[in-house]
Amino acid sequence: MRILLVEDEPTLRAQLRAGLQDAGYVVDEADNGRDAQHLGETESFDAAVLDLGLPVLDGLSVLKRWREAGITMPVLILTARDSWHEKVAGIDAGADDYLAKPFHMEELLARLRALIRRAQGLASPLLRCGALALDTRSGRVTLDGQPINLTSHEYRLLSYLMHRPGSVVSRTELTEHLYAQDFDRDSNTIEVFIGRLRKKLPAETIETVRGMGYRLVAPP
Repeated sequence: MRILLVEDEPTLRAQLRAGLQDAGYVVDEADNGRDAQHLGETESFDAAVLDLGLPVLDGLSVLKRWREAGITMPVLILTARDSWHEKVAGIDAGADDYLAKPFHMEELLARLRALIRRAQGLASPLLRCGALALDTRSGRVTLDGQPINLTSHEYRLLSYLMHRPGSVVSRTELTEHLYAQDFDRDSNTIEVFIGRLRKKLPAETIETVRGMGYRLVAPP
């Protein structure tokens, strides 16, 4: 999963980046509203964490412009503790949730997981595909209750597919959502990780849809 982090305070941005990366997310950053607007409109993200007090262009304007441009990614806004009017304005502008500073990283991660699940119509933090289960809270993957050891890349790939059960996902989409903007992207590496995942999962769990991409299905 790929997150856009927009925060102008360097120390907090570094702490948020580290916490998100430790939780398995790929993170792109912006420290001002102009760059944030551009990234949101030109790159593919699964969610954004957006501070409202930004230089150049404030976060509320960024959010409004995203929504006007048809950008539908879930957005979690960060507000000052007692700025209730910011929360109301943010929600009215199209934010999906808000978090008041200061906050615990665990709460931000929980809210982010919920936003990403809801965007795919998923209610439970435990994602299932037949006997395969992925707990988004712990990052634990099991098959018939037995743990499966995955590398970070394998986990991110499986997590993305499990958030879209039954949907065909192209190699391009996987590449865009699993690697940051400054990463040397090569869609051929997706095939490598698909191959590795297939060796650890039941046969036919990941289908190849010729000319289109991959689909996660519960094996018979």
